[in-house]
Amino acid sequence: MTTEDDAVLSIGDLSERTGVAVATLRMWENRHGFPRAKRLASGHRRYTPEDVKAVLDVMARRDAGSRLEAAIADVADLARPAAPSIFARLRQTHPHLTPLRLRKSTLLALSWAIEDEFCAKADHARIFGSFQRERYFNAAGERWIELSRVAQVAMVFADFPDTPVPSELPPATGPVPVKIPLPESAPLRREWAVICDSRELPVALSAWELPGQSSVKDRERVFEAVWTFEPTAVREAARACATVAASVDAAAAAPVLHSLATEASPGVTDLRATSEMVGRIVSYVDAFGR
Repeated sequence: MTTEDDAVLSIGDLSERTGVAVATLRMWENRHGFPRAKRLASGHRRYTPEDVKAVLDVMARRDAGSRLEAAIADVADLARPAAPSIFARLRQTHPHLTPLRLRKSTLLALSWAIEDEFCAKADHARIFGSFQRERYFNAAGERWIELSRVAQVAMVFADFPDTPVPSELPPATGPVPVKIPLPESAPLRREWAVICDSRELPVALSAWELPGQSSVKDRERVFEAVWTFEPTAVREAARACATVAASVDAAAAAPVLHSLATEASPGVTDLRATSEMVGRIVSYVDAFGR
């Protein structure tokens, strides 16, 4: 199996092995998020032998009469892994994160604090929210419409219908979150997440619902959760969200995947904002978490 450790080919090597000009490969990456390179600390691109095969497959499909966009989408679909669990991805890549068992009411307090202090104040943040059910998103929809106006991108995941239906929310007059409908088999249908990927204010909250709670009151449902301010962990969670989106809507997700291709910058976390968020958590839990 090819891994990132096999990413040793430069963009010039990829061009030489496929016959596709370097400028064309860069244009494909900018417009379609393909081929996706591993970025070195220096910013230089590196590719794997699988990337060579993927580019050759695209060229073969084009020669057979497919449009470029369709050829790239078909090849990307074949190579794309199954939609991941955000919680499992964080636990796998950052095992030091300590899971906590929290009621839904406490998760709500955490989420509101993140939305208020981080997503709303971060500069050009990429924010993601997993709501499980559409009705849960509708309850927070107006907050997320406001967040989408200040974010670089805002994506939300739930059991949205594949075919748009009239929204229960008031008509929006500006940017709105991109809705990603999740199939029943998607792990994210059973997860909760609020992720803010930004340089100054990175934060990720991810949780999965413990099974066997069909008779438990909604606000008393128990989740196993992790949360972190580490830029690398937040970027990993954001990439996982974008991968889920790509499994549903490749065109909408391609620019997001491209923007997340580089490694997260260490940045300087705003400690004042972090303190304010913790303060909000305490007040929200005190007011609504009982």
